[in-house]
Amino acid sequence: MTSAHTDPSKIAADLVDLLDLRESAPFGEFSTTATVAAYQGDSSPHPGGHVFGGQVMGQAVTAVGRTVSPDRRIHSMYSYFLAPGDPSHPIRFQVDALRDGGSFSVRRVLATQPGREADEEERTILAMTASFQEDQDGLEHQERAPEAPDPEGLPTTAEVLDGIDHPVARYWATQRPIDIRHVTDPIYLRPDAAGAESQMVWMRMLAPIEADPLTHDAILAFASDYTPFEPILRRQGLSWMTPGLKMATINHAIWWHKHVDTNDWLLYVQRSPSAAGGRGLTHGQLFDRAGDLVATVTQEGMIRATQQG
Repeated sequence: MTSAHTDPSKIAADLVDLLDLRESAPFGEFSTTATVAAYQGDSSPHPGGHVFGGQVMGQAVTAVGRTVSPDRRIHSMYSYFLAPGDPSHPIRFQVDALRDGGSFSVRRVLATQPGREADEEERTILAMTASFQEDQDGLEHQERAPEAPDPEGLPTTAEVLDGIDHPVARYWATQRPIDIRHVTDPIYLRPDAAGAESQMVWMRMLAPIEADPLTHDAILAFASDYTPFEPILRRQGLSWMTPGLKMATINHAIWWHKHVDTNDWLLYVQRSPSAAGGRGLTHGQLFDRAGDLVATVTQEGMIRATQQG
């Protein structure tokens, strides 16, 4: 599902289509008595030759969300990335029901693809556990968004990367379905000279879409995976274009405190409290335009930089 066009409305609509899954029969050795549904989704090429991890997470959120009552919305999920996705194959999602209680439902989903060799068994590329809850009243408190300039006055990614003749830069500038605008200077091309410990970006759909609430939850999962490595790179004096840099997501967790329309701007505030053992950890908070905390994100990734010199 490669997009050669640059029409924002078409790119946004393509994301909605990508997150829409087809029903499938349960498959292989993963079929268990707990299995409640199986789905299949398309793969989309991404710079680097692999499937974007956010795509697999977003599709997995769609898969688990379809197996619970519509009055129960996802409130947390935890994903392990086990192998890179192959864009030449569709992805299959098998959902197991772990619990259906009076207020909560818990699901597990395995995302798999055919093995790379003819005699290789099905490979699991992602394992996710997700919990859903009925809308309920209760105690409330929250952190508020920090001060930040309005997104309308910040440059788009296309403006930041204008004139850069590089395939990854062209993809970021013209093909991403999420409009990302950095409050902190972007590090696409050069490191953060100050070595800042945190960053802020605004994000929303590239163009307005009409979609059901589950799709907006899946889009939030998709979008949350774009920038978590950046606070690590900032602290280390690196940029996305640093030669020899290798990165891969290991695990990713989201807690939904409130549910949002991803057509509206969200402020993503991120920091990296630790990097050690070839891994980096990022903590993020997503706030809506009113300053309310709507989601919390943590991600751990493998990050390796070849020493130069």
